[in-house]
Amino acid sequence: MPKFSEKSIKQLQTCDIDLQILFKEVIKYFDCSVVEGYRNEKDQNKAFEEGKSQLPFPKGNHNTFPSKAVDVYPYPIDFEDSKRFYYFAGFVKGMAALLKAQGKIRNSIKWGGNWSDDTHVKYNNFNDLVHFEIY
Repeated sequence: MPKFSEKSIKQLQTCDIDLQILFKEVIKYFDCSVVEGYRNEKDQNKAFEEGKSQLPFPKGNHNTFPSKAVDVYPYPIDFEDSKRFYYFAGFVKGMAALLKAQGKIRNSIKWGGNWSDDTHVKYNNFNDLVHFEIY
């Protein structure tokens, strides 16, 4: 069974409890790495300047504590396989829906590959395929 590295555990601990519950369940079935939860002002503004975020500090969901957003990569990380990121997101969204239906998490989960949270990903204008947030 996959398990989180110490780094992933530390990053996940900076996140809202719903994100912690969700990804502790996801890791049981799908190997993944939590790369970033809470993001401080310096890191958020750097991500914004590099075009990796659409929002400067403190407007991003990574900028609250606990963080309302988390960046999680399917492991092993392969940036050449973007379809795997979509597959992983579908798994995460399905698990989130199940956990919410069971009353184990309070919030819905939005994915950075479908900001409108509908079923039409082709209209997404900013792909952040590793980003998941509560709403």
